[in-house]
Amino acid sequence: MATVLSYFCPCPRGLEAALAEEIGEIAKQSGTLKVHNQVPGGVHCSGQWSDAMRLNLHSRIASRVLMRIAHRSYANENHIYDLALESTWEDWFHVGHTMRVDVTAIKSPVKSLEFITLKIKDAICDRFRDREGERPSIDTRTPDMRISGFLDARTVTLYLDTSGEPLFKRGWREETGDAPLRENLSAGLLRVAGWKPGVPLLDPMCGSGTLLVEAAQMVAGIPPGINRSFAFEKFINFDEAEWQAIKAEVASPNVVSDALIFGSDISGDAIVMTRNNLTRAGIAFDVPLKQIEAQEIKAPTEQAGILIANPPYGERIGVRGDRAQEPDELAAAFFSAFGSTLKSRFAGWTACLFTADLNLPRMLRLKESKKTPFYNGAIECRLFRFEMVAGSNRKTSV
Repeated sequence: MATVLSYFCPCPRGLEAALAEEIGEIAKQSGTLKVHNQVPGGVHCSGQWSDAMRLNLHSRIASRVLMRIAHRSYANENHIYDLALESTWEDWFHVGHTMRVDVTAIKSPVKSLEFITLKIKDAICDRFRDREGERPSIDTRTPDMRISGFLDARTVTLYLDTSGEPLFKRGWREETGDAPLRENLSAGLLRVAGWKPGVPLLDPMCGSGTLLVEAAQMVAGIPPGINRSFAFEKFINFDEAEWQAIKAEVASPNVVSDALIFGSDISGDAIVMTRNNLTRAGIAFDVPLKQIEAQEIKAPTEQAGILIANPPYGERIGVRGDRAQEPDELAAAFFSAFGSTLKSRFAGWTACLFTADLNLPRMLRLKESKKTPFYNGAIECRLFRFEMVAGSNRKTSV
């Protein structure tokens, strides 16, 4: 279909600019996809129906691809019900499909989002009942169709989710360590850190390997959505041949002799998990992994690169520490030693550390060159960037 459709791609807070840049790169393959504006929590764009499929297949940073169905100003709950009732849901899915409705709001005057959710659900069901004599079933766990409502102070927008399961679910993860980063947040952190294939990359606290898998798939040219299914495959207008043609545009995985991607962790179990996750993600080349404490690492290449990590905190630091010590004492000792390692062994490298602990630079005894705010879910975090120039960041004694 040649109709221009409006899309909204939500993402982790703090990654809006990175997502807009990524969509711009995907648009080069399309010719019809256009990036519009960034808003807190996502990016607005537009394109043809095929562009929704491309975004789902290729976006590493978006959480979902939402297609706008209707938009209007409102003054009360009945206006929202009327908008949902007038929308042509039957153009996209059948009465036999199960559905779920979710509503979010910013500065909306409505008193109850639960009530608005119910009104939208009732309107869609009423429309099908009036037209076909029966109502779609509700399934809040594994629905065929997800409808999203967004309210601001004056307007309501209704979206149909083209993704289904959130896009960070790539289809390769079976094993996770403690508090793993979501895949789309990891991909965004790599982009914000400035890493690109060909630049050495080291994650010395790799956990289950999310950052390494995302980087390795970029090097191999494997799209993040190549091994999963999407909600749009159940849409009435879904064209299987068109979808297969879009997937066929993807070249065979790159043949890589030296990806310059390295990982390590204090935990042997983490190393095993990372290796298994790399294999399931289709990575055919070797990613060297070591079981070693982070403060004992050395630069894996003579060429300077980027060290990136989501450092452990609290009890996670004590995997092999003195159990008699308090978590705060363990953290202070760990980060002091790790900071010394960075200064003495990583001259010329850039170190990017993602954490919710805003005291991290002080514990490392390093001065960050940049700190970028992010949200990991509801948790406010920072990506601290340290330029490890030879002889810099050291306290000199007189």
